[in-house]
Parts: sequence; C-alpha cells; structure tokens
Amino acid sequence: MAKEEAFHHRSTLKQKHKPFKRRFATKNTLRDKSKGRTQRAPIKGKVQRKHTRADRRNAVRTEQRKKREQILMSTRIFSGRHRTPKIVAIIPLCSNTNTQSLVKSLFDSVEEPFEGSPLLNVSRFKQTLQLVQVNRNLLDILDVAKVADYMVMGMSADVEVDEFGEHCLSAIQNQGHAAVFPVVQGLDQVAAKRRNDVRKSLQSFIGHFFPDAEKVISSDSTTDLLALLRVLTSQVPKSIKWRDTRPYMLADKVEFAPSSENPQVGHLALTGYLRGSNLSANRLIHIPSFGDFQIEQIDNVPVSMEHAKGNEIEEDDEPVVLDRPTAEQDSLVASNEPDQLNNEQTWPEDEEMDGWKQQMAKMEEEEEQMASNGKRTLRVPKGTSAYQAAWIADDEESDMSDSDEDMDDYSDASSTGAAEDAEEYEDIQLDAAGNPIENEDEGEDEGEDENLLSAEEEAAQLKAYLKERERQNRDDLQFPDEVDTPMDQLARERFARFRGLQSFRTSPWDPYENLPLDYARIFQFENFKRTQQRVVRMCADAPAKAGMHVRIVLKQVPVQASLCFTKDRPYVVFGLHQYEHQMSVVHFTVTRNPEYTEPVRSKDPMVMHFGFRRYNVRPLYSQHLHGGATVNNVHKFERFLKPGEVSVGTVFAPIQFGTVPVSLYLPSSKGTLPTLVGTGSSLEVNPSRILAKRVILTGAPFKIHRRSAVVRYMFFNPEDVNWFKPIQLYTKYGKVGHIKESLGTHGYMKCIFDGPIKQMDTVCMNLYKRVFPKWNTSLWSEHEQTDEQTQQWVGPATEQDVAMDI
Repeated sequence: MAKEEAFHHRSTLKQKHKPFKRRFATKNTLRDKSKGRTQRAPIKGKVQRKHTRADRRNAVRTEQRKKREQILMSTRIFSGRHRTPKIVAIIPLCSNTNTQSLVKSLFDSVEEPFEGSPLLNVSRFKQTLQLVQVNRNLLDILDVAKVADYMVMGMSADVEVDEFGEHCLSAIQNQGHAAVFPVVQGLDQVAAKRRNDVRKSLQSFIGHFFPDAEKVISSDSTTDLLALLRVLTSQVPKSIKWRDTRPYMLADKVEFAPSSENPQVGHLALTGYLRGSNLSANRLIHIPSFGDFQIEQIDNVPVSMEHAKGNEIEEDDEPVVLDRPTAEQDSLVASNEPDQLNNEQTWPEDEEMDGWKQQMAKMEEEEEQMASNGKRTLRVPKGTSAYQAAWIADDEESDMSDSDEDMDDYSDASSTGAAEDAEEYEDIQLDAAGNPIENEDEGEDEGEDENLLSAEEEAAQLKAYLKERERQNRDDLQFPDEVDTPMDQLARERFARFRGLQSFRTSPWDPYENLPLDYARIFQFENFKRTQQRVVRMCADAPAKAGMHVRIVLKQVPVQASLCFTKDRPYVVFGLHQYEHQMSVVHFTVTRNPEYTEPVRSKDPMVMHFGFRRYNVRPLYSQHLHGGATVNNVHKFERFLKPGEVSVGTVFAPIQFGTVPVSLYLPSSKGTLPTLVGTGSSLEVNPSRILAKRVILTGAPFKIHRRSAVVRYMFFNPEDVNWFKPIQLYTKYGKVGHIKESLGTHGYMKCIFDGPIKQMDTVCMNLYKRVFPKWNTSLWSEHEQTDEQTQQWVGPATEQDVAMDI
C-alpha cells in the first residue's frame, strides 16, 4: 500500500497581511534609533544572501561610529590650542541684579583675575568661556540669546522678577534657546531658615518657563559656582537647528574705513569667531537694523588661548586671506522690475470705443465751461493745501478701486460706525490755470480750522474707535463673514470681484489669474525643497570653516552700523544662504498670546521678529489646515486673528530657508514694553497659496411649500437674482438648494432645496474673492525710531546701570 503524503498548502496561495502604513515614526522607532539600532529596508526582488547576526552587529557598529564622529566634530572646535570660546550670556531678570558682580564671582571661583575682559580661561577643564553681559534691553537680550551656547539667568533673593523679566523669559522661550542655568544673588543675606524656601520659590518660577532647569545656583557659594563651570565646560552645547544651519558671529572688534567718495559709507571689518556653518565670500551678511551687505574678503586671524595674556585675544600670525568673492557673488537686488508693457495687448471693441468717446466728449464740455467762466469746483479732503489740490483730479476711480478691498471689511458696519470712519471733504474753487481761489471769509477762519483737537476730544475719538473695533470683532465671532446686500447699489456691481464655488476644497482656481502688479516683482521656485537642500549643502564646501577666528570685510556699509558697536551691547551678524535676499510671498503660522485680549485685525501694523531679522509688516491671516493643503490650495481668509486657534500669516518678505521662529509685537504708545501679540514659526514660501475672502449673503424664507420656498431680502431686484442664479444655496440647518426663478420686481426668488426647510431657517449664499498682501514690508531699524519708541524696549534700570551713569 502506497504511503499517503501529508496535505499542505502551496506557498504562493498563502495569505499575506497588509503591512501597516505609517507616515510618522513611532515612539519605539525613535527610541531604537537613538540607541543606534538600524531599521534595514527589505531588498526588493530576489534575495541574494541571508543577513546573519554578524551583519546586523556590523551595521549597529557603523551607526554608532557615525554618531560618535558627529559628537567629536561638535566638540572639537571648543578644544585645542586654537579653541573657540563658548558663549555664556548673563541676563538680568530683576531690577537689582548685578551682572558684573556675578561675572567677578565666576572669575574668583577659579582664582583668575578679573580685568574687565569677557574671556574666562578655565585651565582646570581646558576650556574657554566668553561671558557676555547685557543690560535690561529686550532687543539686546533677544540678540544674545540667538547666539549663546548657555544662558545664566540672574535673579535676586529679596526682589521678585518684575514684568520686564517675565516678558524677556516669554520672548526667549518663543524664539528657541540654549541650556538655561538660574543663579540667585544675595542668598547669604537671607535668614538660614528661609533660604530653602527662597530656592524652591525661584525653582518653581523658572521651571514654569524652562522645565529643564534643574537647580538654582547661589552666586555666594564657591562650590556651586565651580559645579556650574564644570557643567559649562564639559557639556556639549544644545543644538538649535534654525541657527546652526547658517553662519553667525558675535563680533569682538568692529573697524570702519570711510569711502573717499562718500564718508557716510565705507568698509566695515568684523572680527570674531565664526560659528554655525561655513561661510563663503559669495554670500551676504545681515546686520540687524541695517540690512544685507556684500563681502569684500574674509581673512583668517588665528589666536592662541593658551598664550593669551590677561584673558585678551591676541593674534598669533599675520592674517591670511581665506576667500574673496567671484562672479557668482549674490546681488543686492531684492525684487524684479515689472515690465508693464508685457501685458496682453488687445484691440478695444466697439462698446469700449463708444464709452471712451462719451468720456472724451464730457471732458471737452468741462474744458469749454471752465474756459468760459474761468472757474471750476474740485472736491478734496479737508485740510488739503493749495499745492496738493493742484495735483488732485476730479476722476478718482483709480483710488476708489484700490480702496474697494478695504471697504469690503466695513460693508456690514452700521451707519454710525461708517460716519465715524468716513473722511470729511470740502469744495474749493479753481481758476482757469488750476490755482485755488481763496475767499475773503475763509481767511478769517483759517486759524480756527487749523486748531488741533483737544486732549478730551482725541481721547473720545480713540475710545469710539476701539469700541467700534470691539463690536466688529464680536460680530465676526457671532456671525462670521455675513454681510447685508446694499439696497442703493446693484449686488452684481458690489460683488463684481467675487465668485461662487461648488466646493471650497476641490473646485478649481487658477493661482495665476488676475495677479496684482506686485507679484511681478517677487521670485518663485520650481521646487522649493530641492533648492533648500542644495543651498544648505553648499555651505559644506565654503572656505571659512566654523570655529575659525576670522575678519569679515563688508562693503558699502553706512557709518551708523559701526557707531552701534559698544562694549555693553552685543553686536551680532548672520550669514545668508543663496536667494535669501530676494523677495517672495512668505507664510508663517501664528497663535495668539492668551494674555493679549484686544482684537487683532488683518493688515494691522506689527513688528515681526522673523528668525534673526526684524520687519515692519501688515500680515493677512488665513485658516491653517493641519492635514495639509487642499486640492486647489485655497484657504479661507480671516478678518481677525482668533484666540485659541492656529492661523497662517502672509506677507511680502525676503525668502527664508528652514523653519525659524516668528514673534509678532505691537509697539505700545502708553506702556513701557511692546505687546507680544502672537508667536509661531515659518511655514512655506509659496506665491500660489490662495487666500479667499468669504462673503455670506443671507435671506429669509417668505413662503414654504414642501421642498420649494420663496426667499426674500437676499437681493432687491430681479437682475441680481438672475445674475447669481448659478450659485448654490444652503441653509443653516443643513439643506442645499438652488435658485429656480425670480418673482416680482423686489428681489423675491423661488428656490428648490433637497428637503423641506423650516420657517426659522436662514438661506445663505457663499461668495469668494482672492485677497493679496500689500507691498508694505520694510526693515525695522532701531536707529530710525524715536527716543520714546526706543525706550519701550528697555526695562527699568538696574543698580549697576545707575552706578555706571553716575
């Protein structure tokens, strides 16, 4: 009898489970990666060789060796004969914090004499620290926090951290920061029973902003200061990605050589340690408050820390030229020159020609009338001078078209609010030559017209203006985007620039349709991510390496840039990547500061801290989609920056590669500190992103019969009903319908819906219009501000500052 074979399934018919597709790495994957474990991708096709345990061990050793080399490269610049000092920022948080006394205590802890130099050579640990003291100036504190490797927060044992100190902590927390070490002064003067309570209180306070700060160090204890120096010298500085991908420098010496042609402009030599990434002479250098400048040359100025006398930097050898610019040097041209003659040229039709003929005939009649009596009437704003009136034309259609976009925001305002915002006009008489004719009676009242408003009237107008903004913000939250159709104007003329969309997410919208002239001045990338990767990789081949002590010579720099260099203020400069000087449409995410409760409207002026640059901007806000862009890349425009939600701001600004922190400040006219309105980060550089302003027209059901209803108050004439007939309707209770026909002559219309509607329901129609940012971005310069505006960034003076002034 034949032996029976066991039954088995063929391997080709075995069921294979669908693999789990994940977009993001899991916690276990990140943990394994941090330990050096490798996730080898399976080889497609026929497997040639089976991987053994030895192969897996070799892969792990290779990964560990790469990580070890990266750590050695990051710490190599801080060791050796030509080592780079670590930057330690001493930031005063209290009004009685003495930074100079704190620095002296650090020198005394290692028995080094303090002679005023910021360099502390710790021979015990073979490291060098550069202790940078800053005054209670928010701009200086933010600048030094951007380049610092460590930050020492100076606090007091008997004086609490004031409002300015908390404002500085919030600003540093928002822009990204290095490791923080809290240090308290005057703890030995506190009773022994209360010292532990004071430490716990300060630890709880600083832990609210920086949870990684583990211990509060006393400046009166030599043991604590030695422990602090041991950590500062042995620890690897925390990496800040947006900062380490570009070159930057804290200048130790600034020299200015005026030009022979113009003494106000010349060459500026910056000497210091190059940090971050490598630098090429073909790239540009950004000086805060002054802008971008080209490099003349880069010199290597080597110094030896072991042979430095008195903790001062001394040059060992003669400077050696590292790099000079070539023909590929970046230009200072930030925008294109639009060619207005490059538009589409079409021959006018007969209707257009008839309109022009009628307009020309009207102008000829006005000229004949003016020649006959030698006088004409011109309507101008009140207070217009005779010289300004000569340049104002009667036809102001161009000005009205520019302001039409702004009038859309106020179309739903009441008559009282419109009267308060409206500009007052007056009529003046012009002679045949166009010169204003002054009446005798006007000369007597001229002094009365030029009188300024009193303080009470100005305060009343400001109160009314803020009350109107609060009302508009409240209406936008309760009835978002709803407007009333004007009764004295045709709806098809009032909403001529709007369109209807079948689906806001998927309906097609050409991003290059009817673009303003400003879009001809910007730059756009075919593939932004690939360009970003290429320009970042170019830094690896630059001649000036990170860690070198170099001298960067800039050309065509104003003399004010050298006058701002003082010993008590940090002088920070940053290097730009290629194309980062050109203008484009920049988008950034922003979240409102919960402590600021006033309404924030689109196009409100702000001071934007954009990474290492500062600008005066008027951003537009739109919705932020967490799942990514829509199919048509259309995003809803927001009239107000809503609290508790992440929005997207849009401005014209220079291109920025990578993700950098963004902070929006509102300069205060009353308080001593600027107001932090919102924080976020850069999102993308994309001119094709469409910001669509939504307008909702509402109507009320008049008669209802099953699925059909007669709707009124949406339009007021049958022409508008027929014009908007193709657009879809919907109700607030979820019904969808369309306009079937017009009824009567008062704008009544018969509508059909997908189900019966209720009498209490409201019929709505969505209209959309694309909005664009304005070309009003400018560099924020500290030296161009008034004394009152500059004083807003300065906190109350410390005892150290008062002593220095005396």
